[in-house]
Amino acid sequence: MTVQDLAIAKIQHLPNELAQEVSDFIDFLMLKQDNQRWQQWTQFSESLTISESDFSDYLKNLEDYEERLVREEIKF
Repeated sequence: MTVQDLAIAKIQHLPNELAQEVSDFIDFLMLKQDNQRWQQWTQFSESLTISESDFSDYLKNLEDYEERLVREEIKF
């Protein structure tokens, strides 16, 4: 029995909610393998964090964003 067969057998015994979590994790692992998509995801994730932050930190976040633009970590 291969590793893949063993993993599939285990997944088949999980409740649907947990099987969905496994599927989501597999998608995440596949995303990490694609360097360009992974960079897009991390930029999106970081941008989302900044956009959801408290406005009291607005100036700090703006400065951080500008510094990241200068370092070309994100594109305008």
